[in-house]
Amino acid sequence: MRVIRPFDPWKSPLCTCPEKYSFNPYTGCAHGCIYCYATYIPNFYRLREKKGLFRNLEKDLKDLPANALISMSNSSDPYPPAERYREITRRCIEILKEYDVRLMVVTKSDIVLRDLKILSEMRSAVSITITGLDELEPNAPSTERRIEALKAVKDSGIPAILRLDPVIPGINDRRFEIIEKTTPDHVVTSTLKLKADSMARMGKRLLWLKNVSFEEKGVYRYFPEKMRREVLYRIKNFCENIGISVGFCREGFEPPSRSCDGSHLLG
Repeated sequence: MRVIRPFDPWKSPLCTCPEKYSFNPYTGCAHGCIYCYATYIPNFYRLREKKGLFRNLEKDLKDLPANALISMSNSSDPYPPAERYREITRRCIEILKEYDVRLMVVTKSDIVLRDLKILSEMRSAVSITITGLDELEPNAPSTERRIEALKAVKDSGIPAILRLDPVIPGINDRRFEIIEKTTPDHVVTSTLKLKADSMARMGKRLLWLKNVSFEEKGVYRYFPEKMRREVLYRIKNFCENIGISVGFCREGFEPPSRSCDGSHLLG
């Protein structure tokens, strides 16, 4: 069974990522984010280990082209609370290091700090999602812990990426202090995008969402383009004024000058 797969195999016209691969050490995610887009997967909030993971990972790595870029993870977080004692992701990183891939770690957890030493010996970058929406991310580390984690990544010399995503207009679209406190090398930002199941959950938390005239793009509901542009360009201008590159994720706007996901930091 393949565990490394092409990222965005359907080639969405809204995706501006470079060619890369996706790898999830776990199936499902224990962070329980209310807005999660991946909950169409059965029992997604229940974390599961993958059978034969390490064997299949090595098998897939042997088939990858030289200089391959792997994003870990794009649906389930690679650092759920159980990773503190299971150390499945840590073992995967050790295997990935042997194959000299470029690795982008994407997480909401400060557990990643445990593995900074091995990541510093690889061509790696760490992207930490910090939204300031703790009430919508019930089992993830607090905003304060994530801010301190991203600062520690930056201090270690590993490229540090802030994922300010999702942005909800009127809720967390002016949380510039998160950017100021972390001073990342790159910011990835994106507005809230809802599928039918996440719309139902979020509608119970934010009643005003039911009155928004969403734009439908495939299976997703987007805020109106004018609203999205206003919110995201405000963030973009703030970042660029203090010398931080920024990219938008699947918004349909003009592509960023360097990269949307921060992959340019890996060469």
